[in-house]
Amino acid sequence: MKMIGGRFRAAALMGAVASALALAAGAQAQSQNSQGQNFHGTSNSNDNTWPYAKTGRSPVLAVVGDVACQPGEVENGAIVEPPGEAKDELCSNPKAPYTSTSLWQSQEATANQIENMKPDLVALLGDLQYQVGQYSDFEGSYDLTYGAFKFITRPAPGNHEFYDEHSETGVAGYGYFSYFNGFQVNTSGASVGSPITTTLADPCPSSMTGCGYPGATTPNPQPIPRSDGQAGHFEQSGGVGTTSPPGGQVGVADGWYSYNLGSWHLISLNIECETQPGGCSDTGSWFAAELAWLKNDLAANHSACTLAYWHQPTFSAANGITEEGITAQAFWQLLYQYHADLVLNGHDHLYARYRPLDASGNYDPKNGIREFIVGTGGETLDTLVTATVTSGASETNMEDPDGRTNFNALNLETGTGFYWGVMALTLNPDGYAWNFQSALEAPLSGAPASPAFSDTGVGVCHGSFNRW
Repeated sequence: MKMIGGRFRAAALMGAVASALALAAGAQAQSQNSQGQNFHGTSNSNDNTWPYAKTGRSPVLAVVGDVACQPGEVENGAIVEPPGEAKDELCSNPKAPYTSTSLWQSQEATANQIENMKPDLVALLGDLQYQVGQYSDFEGSYDLTYGAFKFITRPAPGNHEFYDEHSETGVAGYGYFSYFNGFQVNTSGASVGSPITTTLADPCPSSMTGCGYPGATTPNPQPIPRSDGQAGHFEQSGGVGTTSPPGGQVGVADGWYSYNLGSWHLISLNIECETQPGGCSDTGSWFAAELAWLKNDLAANHSACTLAYWHQPTFSAANGITEEGITAQAFWQLLYQYHADLVLNGHDHLYARYRPLDASGNYDPKNGIREFIVGTGGETLDTLVTATVTSGASETNMEDPDGRTNFNALNLETGTGFYWGVMALTLNPDGYAWNFQSALEAPLSGAPASPAFSDTGVGVCHGSFNRW
């Protein structure tokens, strides 16, 4: 009986193994067929498993901001811009002291880096399209490089998507939301199939402190974004003013959302508060609504690890905190309260890594949040500052909201303002590994002798605030 039973068990086990192998072979064949092998069994050596196939490894998040230069057209040797756009810091003529003939080089270099990295998702940290993120500019610059990763992109907006910048009137997020969410289309009449557009009232009247060039150019009509999509919610009314039909009242771009990746909870926030209802006050209607949403999102979060990202940093490696960066300290307070692990920012056109900090900028090795600034996507770079410098016109001369003169000297662990590049952030089940690699050295005087820069390391998560 033992022998018979043993043989039976062995036969059953062998049958189970054979079935499992058959299932695995079938699944593999099905996977291959879905990724390039034809149904006659001829193998295609160029099977593309990314970005569709699951890798079995911890997810990798590509992290970068401050990306796409403003496009310009060259006719008979001269740069020609459409009406309503300024010829300031175009792709073809970056500002001094850059000696490069084109910012296409840096933008393409970081896009190539992302392609070679083959991440699960791409977190973009704002200022995706210069100078004011018009939809036509997204089409003419950003889309030509970073558009390759559009469906795996999880964006956050920056000031260049909302405000007046560099002698050009802003478009209040319309180009950004139209590009990522899609836009409304005429379904009848002579314009059937074309975008429904509106000419925006100036989102930066002179009374707003964060607007450098109010009414600098005549705004171009912008497509009207769809209400919901990849960039978050866009409210169709209640914004910066009114216009003639078909646009009607200008909308309000919320643009905050969250998602999960592996064991991590990720939160994309919108800190472009200056032109929103209530401005950058904690009690202003727009920003108060975002804070309430963030608190509810964190309270419902059971993930082992949490990170958040937005554009302007609260702790600035370029020694220039904005009004938005100071306002974002309210984000830090909630994130610190709910045991978040990482904050990712752009705006400073450089790479920087801080040691773990509390919401007031005090070193906290046990519960602190580590901030990374990765504003190195392609735009002209900033100088890394580790000590107080003399302020220029309209500069805050601040490294942190309290104005401590030695803040960066104490808390900035490493950084550089001489290289473009992308950070690969591996999201492990209970920790993370960062790997910033430069893509291209900036053609600047005083650049280091090394043609490359890298920064790598690992960290451990605090664990879920809300344990099951």
